[in-house]
Amino acid sequence: MPSTNSKVRMEAFSDGVFSIAATLLVLDIALHPPGSPLHQVLEAWPGYLGYAVSFLTIGGAWLGHGAMTRRLDHADSLLLRLNLLLLMAIAFLPFPTKLVAEGLQSASGERIYVTLYGLTLLAIRLLGFALDAYAEREHLFVATTEVEATRLKDRKLLSVVIGYVVAICVGVLIPTVAVVFYFGIAVYLVVPFREVARLLWKRP
Repeated sequence: MPSTNSKVRMEAFSDGVFSIAATLLVLDIALHPPGSPLHQVLEAWPGYLGYAVSFLTIGGAWLGHGAMTRRLDHADSLLLRLNLLLLMAIAFLPFPTKLVAEGLQSASGERIYVTLYGLTLLAIRLLGFALDAYAEREHLFVATTEVEATRLKDRKLLSVVIGYVVAICVGVLIPTVAVVFYFGIAVYLVVPFREVARLLWKRP
């Protein structure tokens, strides 16, 4: 018999992993002497960029995960295991983030590091989609008729996956540009552009 306790434990554990992974990102920002304090702060820009991309990516995954669990009626054993795979990718993200920051500063191995980073970001997105798709296929969600919302979600997934694939390919040639691409995708995942546009164009 389905148990709502599994859903509660899944949400609690997931939120813990999301928050810890996001917090660990800031530990990878470091200054590298020699140079004046201002020079060192400015030269640490790859660390700031990597932090922003990864934090927003984790934030986007957390928002999507929260939207999924709100619709969830209960969690079965396979859903819990798929969720663990997503959390494993989330917890791994600080590592390639650190590599990217160091690679962009030293120009040593940056193509490999940025490629690994892009593949990790893509894996997080695909695992999040797999989690949602499995729950929908196994009828684990509360009954709903939000067909249009599902179509919008699928279109957004396709555009994000294409964006990641393009950025990964670009990263082989121009790593820094690829990381900027990843930043744009992360912003796209977090900022609700439709709602913002609606508020901006809404007349008082």
